[in-house]
Amino acid sequence: MLELLGEANTVALIGLLGGIALGLAARIGRFCTLGAIEDVLYGSDDRRMRMWAIAIGVAILGTHLAMGMDLFDSGQSAYLDRVWNPVGTIIGGLMFGYGMAMSGNCGYGALARLGGGDLRSFVIVMVMGLSAYFVMSGPLAHARVWLFPVELGATAPQGLGQLLQVHMGAAPVVTGLVVGAIVIAVGLASAEMRRSPKHIFWGAVVGLAIVSGWIGTFWVTTTGFEPEPIETHSFVAPIGDTLIYVMTASGNTLSFSVGSVVGVMIGAALGSYSKGHFRWEACEDPRELRRQIGGAALMGPGAILAVGCSVGQGISAFSTLAFSAPVAFVAIFLGAGIGLKQLISGFSPAE
Repeated sequence: MLELLGEANTVALIGLLGGIALGLAARIGRFCTLGAIEDVLYGSDDRRMRMWAIAIGVAILGTHLAMGMDLFDSGQSAYLDRVWNPVGTIIGGLMFGYGMAMSGNCGYGALARLGGGDLRSFVIVMVMGLSAYFVMSGPLAHARVWLFPVELGATAPQGLGQLLQVHMGAAPVVTGLVVGAIVIAVGLASAEMRRSPKHIFWGAVVGLAIVSGWIGTFWVTTTGFEPEPIETHSFVAPIGDTLIYVMTASGNTLSFSVGSVVGVMIGAALGSYSKGHFRWEACEDPRELRRQIGGAALMGPGAILAVGCSVGQGISAFSTLAFSAPVAFVAIFLGAGIGLKQLISGFSPAE
């Protein structure tokens, strides 16, 4: 495959296939970050949140099994290769969660809705990708690095598996298998969840898509001649990468990020058509669009500060047992909860 396609096209294909699976999970399985939080806080239904537990557990199990078979080295991932900045994770997670509530979607959800014909999500995707680059490598990049320093090549443990290996001699693979099994057990602890194979199946699909990214990009990097980043799915900076590729394709190469973003939209379109849900939609209320644009403008920088979005930190980083993952997950949940409360009931005390 590498000889035929080349390294860049191969990783893009790996991202495309995983992205299609994620797009199908969003449209057919209704896998959605904000939807899961809304269901828990206001719908008395925790099945979609338990889907996240299934996805996280499967991703942890698959990632650590791959490590045990030398198909992946978590130490080379962005989540464990840099020194964790807890302040950046918390502030970024809160910004991302609040912006997600204001926009009505995270980056992954916006791509999935765009694939279903929602043109409002096109605006969200554009603003989020641009605002992420504004902070990542644009005018505010120096201020970001000054306020939230980034130190690569971490020598101290940045994840639970590494920590237990250093201080207790426990193999990271064993730690991952135990933690992954516990997380899946938590997800299946509800009888209502166990009676819903659809939720279990699509949660597992999401987790396996994350694992496929790790294994695929690691294989290309260790087998090919041209080095490629070892990465898996995340949906903020990669949206910016895709926008840049669209504008500079003649002098640029494909990447995993571009394949992943395009794959989600293709999978979402296929899922929408299969359910008869595809339809073109636009925003008729300027006030709603203004709120969504503002939320998207917060999500981009928030994800850069947190080094990942609801998928990037919420599942991909979790799969490596990075310390940042649960902290970012809680911060995103809290930020979304604050935003939803503002939208639904306001901040004024009830009379």
